[in-house]
Amino acid sequence: MDVTIWHWVGFNIFLVTMLMLDLFVFHRKAHVIQMKESLRWTAFWVGLAIIFGLGIWYFEGSGSALDFFSGYLVEESLSVDNLFVFLMLFTYFCVPKEHQYRVLFWGILIAIVLRAAFIVGGIALFHALEWMVYVFGAFLIFTGVRMGMQKEDNPHPEANPVVKLLCKILPMTPKYHGGKFFTLENGRRLATPLFMVFAAINLTDIIFAVDSIPAILAITDDPFIVYTSNMFAIMGLRSVYFALSGFAERLHYLHYGLSAVLIFLGVKMVLSDILHIPTFLSLAIIASILAAAVIASLRRPPEPRPEPDLSCSPKEDGATCVIDEIRKEE
Repeated sequence: MDVTIWHWVGFNIFLVTMLMLDLFVFHRKAHVIQMKESLRWTAFWVGLAIIFGLGIWYFEGSGSALDFFSGYLVEESLSVDNLFVFLMLFTYFCVPKEHQYRVLFWGILIAIVLRAAFIVGGIALFHALEWMVYVFGAFLIFTGVRMGMQKEDNPHPEANPVVKLLCKILPMTPKYHGGKFFTLENGRRLATPLFMVFAAINLTDIIFAVDSIPAILAITDDPFIVYTSNMFAIMGLRSVYFALSGFAERLHYLHYGLSAVLIFLGVKMVLSDILHIPTFLSLAIIASILAAAVIASLRRPPEPRPEPDLSCSPKEDGATCVIDEIRKEE
């Protein structure tokens, strides 16, 4: 794709403008995001991505546009799997619903910076070392197989290395203080449980980026396509979370679909020298796999499991017991 510096400048100005409008205009006051609002914002971001992709089609042709749509679909689908971890963290630590959006906003802001660094590094390796295509391909196959064999048991947040580390090195209060990450108590600056959740979410995104960047490089190594498709997927992540948070348990076959997609992309990379799969065919295969996983999930609901008691009452927060348990182990 023929891209000038002004394409990069223009897109990043658009990105910063949308972030500022989001923070200071649309979500200036903390409130609980309802389903209708989250669906409107999800439609807004998906619509923007489609318009952007059609713009690429008009100016650069179908090849680049299909690369963008394929990359966006893969990144958005993988991010949905990531949202399950966010939901588990918010639920386990009883994060007040009106403050969840703030955590996701700042988490996504950091994710944009980290993802840009991963993209630059990944593409540099991809071009500097020709054999990296096989390394990335093998890694995607390994990740896909591991995801497909993964048990459905929920991981325990108290075993999260970031949670353990923060409990060791940071003076923390067990109480939430509105949407603050830090607060003053008796003249001491203390981290709140909200900051601990924020840090754990950022670690999750770093791990996610390690999987997702090779996945999109299996589709295209065009830096602008890789970057823009990633950014659109990330920017829509918050609204998708609130839209799916009450629906997540029903998509119990989705990780099998994502597993198949990663394996397909890995095989595509490994065999790239001897087998060329057109982008439109790759897009059709990816969309079909994901659609089959969603349909299977809806047609065969998961078996009911006993719900753990995650109520925050009568406690004032959901982090006290976790912090105390971790510190008792030391």
